[in-house]
Amino acid sequence: MKKRPVTTLFMLSSVDGKISTGNSDLLDADSDYPAMDGVKEGLHQYYEIEQTTDLWSLNSGLVQAKLGVNQKEYPDKTPVSFVVIDNKNLTDHGVSYFCRRAKTFVLVTTNTQHPAFSVQEDNLHIICQKKLDLRAVLEELYAAYHCERITIQTGGMLNGLFLQEKLFDCIDIVVAPVLIGGKDTATLIDGASITKREELGLLGVLKLVRCEVLEDSYLRLRYEVAG
Repeated sequence: MKKRPVTTLFMLSSVDGKISTGNSDLLDADSDYPAMDGVKEGLHQYYEIEQTTDLWSLNSGLVQAKLGVNQKEYPDKTPVSFVVIDNKNLTDHGVSYFCRRAKTFVLVTTNTQHPAFSVQEDNLHIICQKKLDLRAVLEELYAAYHCERITIQTGGMLNGLFLQEKLFDCIDIVVAPVLIGGKDTATLIDGASITKREELGLLGVLKLVRCEVLEDSYLRLRYEVAG
């Protein structure tokens, strides 16, 4: 088996496992939590921990578009390398935004007409696949870009694909003191549900490494994936 980087799913979650505040593009934890009394006070801890994660970060274009990268002013360069999986959400501005921000920027797409193909930046690399193959992406990141560890911060659907392919090694969750509810609100892991006992092997069994009680009723839960 080819080598791949060690992966860590790092997410901000509600107590009931939600990663958004509702089922609408107008709602988002990053923009909504700062306005919520009892939640906003401890939110800074998540962003402070985020600054200590791996120097490779994997994200989804959908989430990044919601965060405004297609409109934001270009940022300063950071030592972090970014991988974004995207078919239609990033514009050429969004691609350039990551090129300006990243040490190395790798766009993963199955869209041969993606705006990234028109962007000329020395640190831009494109992995174009006929069908998304996450294991192959990780193996190429390891072999071609010397990526040994990577933090994954994608949406529930992509997280679900990583789980199905058994591609999570570690889980690092910051739990905010809020219940959100809503069966259509995105969770840590979304995608198709299993329907029979023969599929129980697809689930991700975890081993608790550390539980930290943070300030303002926040928790940090760290696991290794056991199976």
